[in-house]
Amino acid sequence: MGRSRLAENVCGEQVRVALMEARPAGLTIPQLTAATGLTPYQVRKGLLFIREVGAMAHLTPLTWSRASGYAFADDPAVWLAYTMAVLRAELTRVNRLITATIAPCAQSYPHDEDIAIVMGQINGVQATLRALTRAR
Repeated sequence: MGRSRLAENVCGEQVRVALMEARPAGLTIPQLTAATGLTPYQVRKGLLFIREVGAMAHLTPLTWSRASGYAFADDPAVWLAYTMAVLRAELTRVNRLITATIAPCAQSYPHDEDIAIVMGQINGVQATLRALTRAR
């Protein structure tokens, strides 16, 4: 029977300890479930806590790869590669937001001040992400 009412910080600490013990190898969600005794939901909740709070608190960047799962990698090259992959994914999301949602609104309402502000700001985000993904 799973424990469904654990606080995020408790789940996060259990996941963090399991990842630290597995270091430098990573663990997948099923492996984290087995290592911690948490449910998959609680493991995800713990990973979210690590992303939002724990990684900065313990200065341990959390990475993910298809091959090894979640890990606290020791190699800065791994951190940089993961960061670049996340930036490229976010650039794709911003591009899709512009082409599928914001640009059609802007064309339908070309004189709307709010849409013009949104378009200007999101184009700035897009330009920054492009610059960051090309910097390497």
